[in-house]
Parts: sequence; structure tokens; C-alpha cells
Amino acid sequence: MANQETLQAEKRDVKGTTAAKRLRRDGIVPAVIYGSKQREYMIQLNSKSFFDIAKKQGSQNFIVNIEIEGAEEKTKLAIVQDIQRDPLNGKLIHIDFRAVNENETIHATVPIQLFGEPLGVKEGGLLEQMLREIEVFCRPNDLPDFISNDVEGLDIGDSLKISELNLPDGVTAKMEGDVLVALVAQTRAAASEEGEGGGEEGAEGEAGEETAEGEEGSEEAAAK
Repeated sequence: MANQETLQAEKRDVKGTTAAKRLRRDGIVPAVIYGSKQREYMIQLNSKSFFDIAKKQGSQNFIVNIEIEGAEEKTKLAIVQDIQRDPLNGKLIHIDFRAVNENETIHATVPIQLFGEPLGVKEGGLLEQMLREIEVFCRPNDLPDFISNDVEGLDIGDSLKISELNLPDGVTAKMEGDVLVALVAQTRAAASEEGEGGGEEGAEGEAGEETAEGEEGSEEAAAK
């Protein structure tokens, strides 16, 4: 289950590009909190404080308790819905929070972590992970930091599907169950080695047959 951190924020009374730039220069990021049948709040918070919490989370979508100074409703349970960053320096530009309540079902994206060395990899195969995150539905208190799955038992040609993931209680996947998460494929090198091995055996077999035929012919000639 994801940890619910507390984030301090202030109600934001001014808006616009100029005001937002001024806030960012001071290490403050503008944000908005909406949803859950409530009025939209414009807020602002300390960039470093948000980063300190975000870097401990497994996913971009995580739950926080927001304490809003200057607002009618002082505390909000919310999920981080969207984070906008500067593409050049990675600094925060804007954050969207969606207010939730403990009894409602939320939609979030969670990372998939695979562990263990598959049997097929030990035999020369390659583990290919098609999905590195999964969209799930759950209640806020059931939101996991990540989905973890053991792949040690996968042999060459075996796969792991959505329906086979170890989803925690209360968590369901949005995607269909037959969607591939990962598979163990045979590498070209391994296939080539098998082919070469088969060719050598075939050559040896043919050579043996030819030798045997030659010996039989020699024996018949000697008998005559």
C-alpha cells in the first residue's frame, strides 16, 4: 500500500503567466486541486517539498494529504493527476491534483517490477518486458507503490500475462487479462548454435553411412 505523505500548500489568489513565473523563481510551483464534487482550488506549494515526497514514490500517480493554508477546507486527500515539467531543465511548471475520498474508486498508473532469473534465460533465452506500468482501479488506501511479480519459472517460449500478475486485494487491472507483460524469447545466437549442432550431427551421420557403404563395397569386391 502506498504511503500517504502530507504536503503543505497555500491558497493561490493570483493567476497568469507572469505570476506563475514569479512563483517559480522563488521555488514555488503553482498547482490546482479539483474533483470529488468540490470547487476548484488554485494552490501553490514548495517545489523542494514536493520533490522530496515524489522521489520516494514508485509512480507519478500517488496519494497525498494536502493541508491548504487560507482555504475553507483545510485538508484534502488527493491523487497527483499530472506533473508538468520544463523539457530542458526538468523544473516543475505545474501540478494537477484530484481530490478523492477514501470510499471512491480511483484510476492510477502503477509500475510493474519483475524479479528473479527465468529458467529460459539460464538456457540462453532473453527476458523481454513489454509492459513496465499498468493502469489499475482501486480505493485510495489500496493503491500500491508497484506491482511485483516473480518470473523465475518462465522457460523459453513462456510468457506472463495481465491475468497472471500478483495484484493486491482490492486492485483490478484496466487492461484485458490476455495482454502480454513479458516473455522469454530464444535469442538468435542460441538458435544458431542449435542449428549448427544439428548440422554437425547430420554430417557425422552421413559420413558414417558413406563409410559403412564403402566398407561393404570393398568386402564384396574382395570376395569376387
